[in-house]
Amino acid sequence: MLAKTAEEFQEGQILLLDKPLTWSSFQAVNKVKWALIKNLHLPKKFKIGHAGTLDPLASGLLIVCTGKFTKRIPELMGMVKEYTGTFYIGATTPSYDLEKPIDKTFPTDHITPELIEGARLKFIGEIDQIPPVFSAIKKDGKRLYEHARAGEEVEIKSRKIEILELELTRIALPEIDFRVVCSKGTYIRSLAYDFGAALNSGAHLTALRRTKIGEFSVDNSLIITNFEDNFK
Repeated sequence: MLAKTAEEFQEGQILLLDKPLTWSSFQAVNKVKWALIKNLHLPKKFKIGHAGTLDPLASGLLIVCTGKFTKRIPELMGMVKEYTGTFYIGATTPSYDLEKPIDKTFPTDHITPELIEGARLKFIGEIDQIPPVFSAIKKDGKRLYEHARAGEEVEIKSRKIEILELELTRIALPEIDFRVVCSKGTYIRSLAYDFGAALNSGAHLTALRRTKIGEFSVDNSLIITNFEDNFK
């Protein structure tokens, strides 16, 4: 049940929000912040933050902490996450998703159910993953996407991540729907790109929704666009 008083929010609350498509995580937190300031007369500098960015092209669970609970953000960010989404097989984009237009196309006629299953199994467990060049990771004092937009080539080191579960829920080429449970630091865009390569083809991400963070589920979340209605 949502807290109703300024004191409760300053003491600390964990809010589960369903972030809409096209919204940035910053926009979502800002929407909540100003709704609380307006309706509960909280000070403009009260503590609020989210536990893990969700890209504008992704929807789903965003955890927002207020007050003293902002200290729990690192703990929450370290939790296992679950996503659902869609890989588009046969084409890649520089951003590995729909942010950038298709830059290369690949054959798909050779792809069989056996090849798809073999590719799926390659990604279960601890793997090395290279983050997308269009990401917010810092390299030489700049975000990777800043290097990419400036046309600068940079070496990106791989990192260890863990895929605990990878279920393919619909196969209707060129689309494959999936559900994945993964560790902190996993880029689902990179998973899409690498999955395409494992099929001797290419792929990019066309849909993504975060459904769980640890035991927190999007099924129990609040709709951000209606957040202010909770105080009427």
